[in-house]
Amino acid sequence: MTEPAQSRYIAFVAKRRIAQGTLAEVALAVKAHVDQDPAVLPLVFDAQTSAPKELDLRGTPADVAARLGDPARASAATEPVRGRPRLGVVAREVTLLPRHWDWLAAQPGGASVALRKLVEDARRADGGAAEARLARDAAYSFMAAMAGAEPDYDEAARALFAGNAAAFAELIQAWSADVRDHLTRLAGQAFSAAPDAPEEA
Repeated sequence: MTEPAQSRYIAFVAKRRIAQGTLAEVALAVKAHVDQDPAVLPLVFDAQTSAPKELDLRGTPADVAARLGDPARASAATEPVRGRPRLGVVAREVTLLPRHWDWLAAQPGGASVALRKLVEDARRADGGAAEARLARDAAYSFMAAMAGAEPDYDEAARALFAGNAAAFAELIQAWSADVRDHLTRLAGQAFSAAPDAPEEA
């Protein structure tokens, strides 16, 4: 099964990127580095949110792959499939008052269609502010973990939160290439999604 984009991960040793891809791909690459040099301390992040990811690297590479692969295959084989996974539709629990369910049930297409329309309308009204905030927070989390000792770190953080893409790009130019490149991708999403980002000179 192909993992969605948000399930991709990235791993670094010191300031060098050593892997990027699915969790299994990244885990096996990290396992190879640790087996070669047990003193290294790889850091693994969700490539979209920058949330750190702990890996269980015990045993052989096959053991690591089995721990990551078998549970998903087992649950897919035993749990009923809800929603329409081929379209990216996922069933999750929603808690509402009875009057909310009554209103939703009376809408054309039923509750699911009405909820999707409400969410899309809210996203349009938001003007990209929520997406920009999430992307900015992801960029800042990655900066804090990987670039705290880089030159002009504080100034770059201020530029990120101010939405100043030109200043940000200039301030991180001298940073370690792999860190800079990933951070540029994360921050670029924040700047492009921000509704009130200042125009670059």
